[in-house]
Amino acid sequence: MLTGYGSRAADAVRRWPWWLQVAVLYIAARLVSACIFMAAALHQGPNPWFPPAPDYWNFINIWDARWYGRIITDGYPTVLPTDGAGNVQENAWAFYPLFPALGRALAGLTGMNAGAALTVVAMLSGLAAALAVYSLFRHKVPHSTALWGTAFFATFPVSAILQVPYAEPLTIFLLAAALLLVVRQRYLWAMPVVVLLCLSRPVGVPFAAMVGLLFIVRLVERFRPGMAAVHSPRELVSLAGLTALCGVSALLWPAAAWAATGDIAAYTKTETVWRGHDLVLFKPWFDTGVDLFGPVLGLLAPFVFTGLFALLLFSPPVVRLGAEIRLWCACYMGYLLLFLHPQTSTFRMLLPLFPLALGAALVSRSRAYRGTVLVMFVLLQIVWIVWLWAWAQLPGGGDYPP
Repeated sequence: MLTGYGSRAADAVRRWPWWLQVAVLYIAARLVSACIFMAAALHQGPNPWFPPAPDYWNFINIWDARWYGRIITDGYPTVLPTDGAGNVQENAWAFYPLFPALGRALAGLTGMNAGAALTVVAMLSGLAAALAVYSLFRHKVPHSTALWGTAFFATFPVSAILQVPYAEPLTIFLLAAALLLVVRQRYLWAMPVVVLLCLSRPVGVPFAAMVGLLFIVRLVERFRPGMAAVHSPRELVSLAGLTALCGVSALLWPAAAWAATGDIAAYTKTETVWRGHDLVLFKPWFDTGVDLFGPVLGLLAPFVFTGLFALLLFSPPVVRLGAEIRLWCACYMGYLLLFLHPQTSTFRMLLPLFPLALGAALVSRSRAYRGTVLVMFVLLQIVWIVWLWAWAQLPGGGDYPP
């Protein structure tokens, strides 16, 4: 009897419109994450923001959320803060403007405080991101597989960030929408989305690299003898225009920091404050490798990691994602290898690789496999929230950032 009831319920759910199925799936995933947050908050001890054992809403409004709230109330500095030796200190220019601008607009319209407004923007953006991610996946695979890929995205170990006042949910929504438009060859429609994307988080450089490489690939296909032309001359011109716009848009925020402060390197100086030293391409990966694995294996670790990621991009499930999505994943990982200082926040910064969730769903149609992946992801969410989101002061002071 229970089996029959369950079967009828499943049939009823399958008759829902796709957007409702995705919304219910995503909201259920966020409720699971909320339960993990609330359980972790009960054990939260002394911290820089509030008394121990805070409520849910206070608990999710910490770390970078406080920076975004400060931007709403105080704006961006016109003079970079420095210490006695003249070294630039942590400041708001590290945080892109679109997310706090939406929070400020909502707060102005509703009278909400900054934290509440940012939370609402983040949660709505997360839901929009899930719908956009599904739409992108559905362009490649049938409904069931696209839904499983979206489930993997919604439960990924760092997916809890999609319901806190961070810019990630807004960025993922815009990124998924931009990728969908590129995959559908709607390059002119992608232009305004890309501009907004470049004002949400620093992903403009890898996106510009992706569309630039895609332009070269399509140009070769157009003019190489014996190859079928995928794009018309008009579409190639549109793709070239999108590439140029991406390149310009990627520089908008550093240029704004320069214009406001008078320092051409204001943005770069601010970003490198958190790593404690100047930017040197690739070097932080080798330094971290040596710290983790020793002087020999540590120097090999970045090469091994890069090789394994390259193999992943050529695996059959990922190849099925198509050239545009694979190029995005390659360019974004290349961007991280060039500029990122690997540390605990790296886990969160891997979220723009969300298309690989569909590749994971394509590995096997087995419900046992897919269910196991979901359970594993939820368990790793517990690890991420308890280890990195909750504050526990280290012996040397501070804590690992999420």
